[in-house]
Amino acid sequence: MHNIRNYAVDTQCVHSGIKEDLNGSVTTPIYQTSTFKFRNAQHGARLFKGEEEGYIYTRMRNPTVEAMEDAIAVLEGGAKALGCASGMASVHTLLGALLSAGDHIISSESVYGATQTLLTNIMPKFGINTSFIDTSNLDAIKNAIKPETKMLYIETPANPTIVISDLEEIGKIAKEHNLIFAVDNTFMSPILQKPFDFGADYIIHSMTKYLNGHADVVAGVIVCKTEDQYPSMRKMLNHFGGTIDPFNSFLVHRGIKTLKLRVMQSQENAKKIADYLNNHPKVQSVMYPGLQNHPQYEIAQKQQKGPGSMISFELRGGYDAGEKLMNNIELIQLAVSLGGVESLIQHPASMTHAGMTKEARQKAKITDGLVRLSVGIEDVEDLINALESALKLV
Repeated sequence: MHNIRNYAVDTQCVHSGIKEDLNGSVTTPIYQTSTFKFRNAQHGARLFKGEEEGYIYTRMRNPTVEAMEDAIAVLEGGAKALGCASGMASVHTLLGALLSAGDHIISSESVYGATQTLLTNIMPKFGINTSFIDTSNLDAIKNAIKPETKMLYIETPANPTIVISDLEEIGKIAKEHNLIFAVDNTFMSPILQKPFDFGADYIIHSMTKYLNGHADVVAGVIVCKTEDQYPSMRKMLNHFGGTIDPFNSFLVHRGIKTLKLRVMQSQENAKKIADYLNNHPKVQSVMYPGLQNHPQYEIAQKQQKGPGSMISFELRGGYDAGEKLMNNIELIQLAVSLGGVESLIQHPASMTHAGMTKEARQKAKITDGLVRLSVGIEDVEDLINALESALKLV
C-alpha cells in the first residue's frame, strides 16, 4: 500500500499500523511472548547496541504493540506513539520523561480525577508542582506562568465539565514562553480533534475510551509529534514499566478499525439527547459543544470537527437529585469510563471526583448536581425514553 498518511481517516482507521507476517495475515497477529530469541551471540549484541532493528523483550518492543502504536501515530498525525498499560501510566510517563525537580506545571483545573490526584499528591514528592487554572481563560494562563514553568497540560473538552480551551491560542502562549504543550485528547479522539494542528508537542489518550471503544481494555498512549521526542520517552516508559501487553494492543488495534463509525454514530445520538435535556424542566443547564449556549461554542467550531458524544448537565435538585437519577436509570449503565459502544452515566460528586475536596470540586465547577453522560450507539429514542422515565422520579 502507498503511504497510509495520504489516505482519508476512514481508510486510516482500517489499514494503519498493519504489519505483514510470514503467513500473510490480514491483521497483525498477537505475538504473545515475553522474550525473543537471537540467531547468535553477534545478533543479540547488535540488537542491544541498537545497531540492528529487532526485538529483544516485550517490555521494550513487540510487533503487536508496535502495530497498534503506529496506527494511532498515523491517526493523530504524529511521528511515533507509545502504548501504555493505562491512561494514568501515559500521564505519569509523560511527566517523568519531560520534567525535573523544581519544574512547574500549569494544568486545566477540570481534569480527570486521577490526573488531578497525581499532580496534587504524588508529583510534589518529586519537586514538581502544579497550578490548576481555568484554561479557557487565556489571561489566567499567562498570569500563572512562572520562571520555573515548564509545561502546559490541557484537557479539552475538560472532564467532566466539558469546558473547552482554545488550543490554537494556548499553542501560541506555549511557543512564546518555550513551554512544553501537552494535550489529553481522550474526549474527542483523533476523529474529531487534532491537537498537533494547533501547536501541541505531545498528545495522550486513555485508550480505554474511544480508541478501543468496547469497555474491555485498560490502556493509554502517548503520541510524539516528532521523531526526536521518542527515544527519551521510550526509555522512560521501559524503565517505569507501565507498558501495554500484546493482547490488549491487539484489542485496541481491532477497535480502531471501527473508530470513526462509532464516534460519528455516538455523536449523532448525543446531539439529539442534548437538545432533549436542554428543554427539560428538571435540568438547569446542559454543557455540550453542539449547543449554541455553550460558553465556548465558537472555539469548538474552530478546533473540533464535531461536538462529540460527552454531555454534562446540571440537575436542579443538586446532590440528592444526582443520586436519585443514578438509582433509577435503566438501559444507560451506571458506570465510570466513557467512549464505548454502550451509554454510561455517572455522578462525579459522589463517584469519580469524590476524592477531591468540595472546595476543589467547586473551583473546578464540578457541582453537586452535575451528571456526566457518555452517549453510545444504541437507538436514540430508547436512550431518551430511559432518561425521561428516570427524570420523572427526580
